[in-house]
Amino acid sequence: MRQLYIFLFLFTTVFSFSQEKGETEERKSLVKTPEQRAKEKAQKAPITSYKIISIERDTIILDTTLSIKKEYEYNYLRKDMFGLMPFPNEGQTYSTLNFGLNKFSPFPEFGFKAKHMNYLEVEDIKYYSVATPLTELYFKTVMEQGQSVDALVTLNTAKNFNFSIAFKGLRSLGKYINQLSSNGNFRFTASYFTLDKRYAMNFHYTGQDLLNGENGGLTQPEFFENEDPLYKNRPRLQVYLNDAKSFFKGKRFFIDQILRINAKDHENNLYIAHQLNYEHKFFEYNQVTLSSSIGTTGSTFNRFGTASLKANILDQTMYDRFYNKVGAIYENKSLGKFQFFAENFIYKYFNGYEKTMGTTSIPSQIQAVINTIGGQYDYRKNKINGTVVLSNSISTQPLRNLDARLTYTINPKNNISFQYQNISKLPNHNYILNQSTYDSYNWFKSFKNEKINNLIVNATTQWVNASVQLTTLNDHLYFQDTIQQTNLQLVTPHQYSGTINYISLKLAREFKYRKWGLDNTFLYQKVSQTDAILNVPELTLRNTLYFSDYVFKRAMFLQTGITINYFTKYYADDYNPILSEFFVQKNKQIGEFPMLDFFVNARVKQTRIFLKAEHFNSAFSGNKYYSAPNLPYHDFMVRFGLVWNFFQ
Repeated sequence: MRQLYIFLFLFTTVFSFSQEKGETEERKSLVKTPEQRAKEKAQKAPITSYKIISIERDTIILDTTLSIKKEYEYNYLRKDMFGLMPFPNEGQTYSTLNFGLNKFSPFPEFGFKAKHMNYLEVEDIKYYSVATPLTELYFKTVMEQGQSVDALVTLNTAKNFNFSIAFKGLRSLGKYINQLSSNGNFRFTASYFTLDKRYAMNFHYTGQDLLNGENGGLTQPEFFENEDPLYKNRPRLQVYLNDAKSFFKGKRFFIDQILRINAKDHENNLYIAHQLNYEHKFFEYNQVTLSSSIGTTGSTFNRFGTASLKANILDQTMYDRFYNKVGAIYENKSLGKFQFFAENFIYKYFNGYEKTMGTTSIPSQIQAVINTIGGQYDYRKNKINGTVVLSNSISTQPLRNLDARLTYTINPKNNISFQYQNISKLPNHNYILNQSTYDSYNWFKSFKNEKINNLIVNATTQWVNASVQLTTLNDHLYFQDTIQQTNLQLVTPHQYSGTINYISLKLAREFKYRKWGLDNTFLYQKVSQTDAILNVPELTLRNTLYFSDYVFKRAMFLQTGITINYFTKYYADDYNPILSEFFVQKNKQIGEFPMLDFFVNARVKQTRIFLKAEHFNSAFSGNKYYSAPNLPYHDFMVRFGLVWNFFQ
């Protein structure tokens, strides 16, 4: 108590002295003069000094404006989702409507591709250069009990050194039984270059984990489609799996660096380039209760067939990859850059134990060392930007990669680009080897390389944006349930012996009249094949009618409108949680249902505020909307959030 009295005495004494001193000083106005405001504005760094840099060292300027593009990118993936159909809960996977979104690499990959939809790859990581510390906060509400956030802090400690720390987190319970999503994506980046630009380096580390409840879809979708009021409470709809979960995590160390051999920059230069990528991945499928049932009196069955255990399934797969690329570059300022490189790719894919299924021995792991040599030519001058990469394996596992890209800029509003790929791709690991407690999900197979020819032509003009893609697939690998037995899902890998020809045309055009805008995106796809292996909707559409204007004496920029998404019916690939892969099915078509969203967005200074009534037509358009067979798209809901940039 005595200490409290002493503190109060000292505080009041100091406060009284400060008051007396303040009375003798000249008082200053808190209202800033026009000269003071002009001085502060001049001291602020221009927005052009806040740069975002890709792994290819392409640079864009930070954009804090509000546009229809920002409306499309305001989602969990933080990118335009045209061509993707989200599953009913945030943080789950996506059905791919646009085959053109697939990327091709000659090297074998881990597999479990459905989990990689929410996984940040090397090309997704951005690097920064900022004049002052920059913070970006993203927040959005979710379907039920949770939130989605993405926070980034980046700063330059010097002109030539930047680092950033970011974390994206999500938790959403979902509206259906056993649909929890709990994801985290941590990333750290660092960029450095010497003041004479002789050496430059980009580094990043990522730690990511993705947890999803796996309910296997509705056992009786007719109860959903019949619009029975009893089942408007979605947890009353029965699902195949009540306690199954899948868990995916990965960590990656990546460095990309280049050193100029000659001390000063000349017309002719020599460089040494190096890229290193170490990545560890882990996938787990666990299921406490094996049996499923339909209705309250139906008999029980195992959705995925017989198993070696009666309960508590725990299937785990691990993967390590170590990639090194070293190259020597000769640069002539007039002719371009000529690079010769060697790649070393080491992988180990393992389940932990060997087992025998009948007469087939299933190994515990597969591993290999792949070495390639290749060359690259880059030309960037005036209106032409071109790159050609050619590489070929010199080890026992054959692969080949030819990737040629050319962009011609006619003027700032018009350009055209071409890309051609010819790839002989090694099969992903889970096509070759898989182990599971379920008997039918064990295999050790041998497949040919996939052969891929891919041609893409893009034209970005002031009148219309157009894209044409022609793809030919030979020895295409896919998953399929060939048993096709009611309530039984036995999925295995297959290789198609025929040829698949795919063609697509994508058109985008925005019309503006005064304060109104109409943004349109159209995608046409056609597949030529003997058997229905590659299935896509023929037409995919998105149209947005919106109004934009300043309000409150131009203190706020407002944008409001309606978006409609639509795609035609097709045999969409179904989803298998044990493999975390999509597989070909020929039993049920989805599509031909509109999805209408109403949005009201606003921008105040560097803050963008978003409010959306998603799928508001679900109450009167009928319950025929599905993300995948037996997995409904989400119902009407209102979601809101913001993106806030701080410049310090």
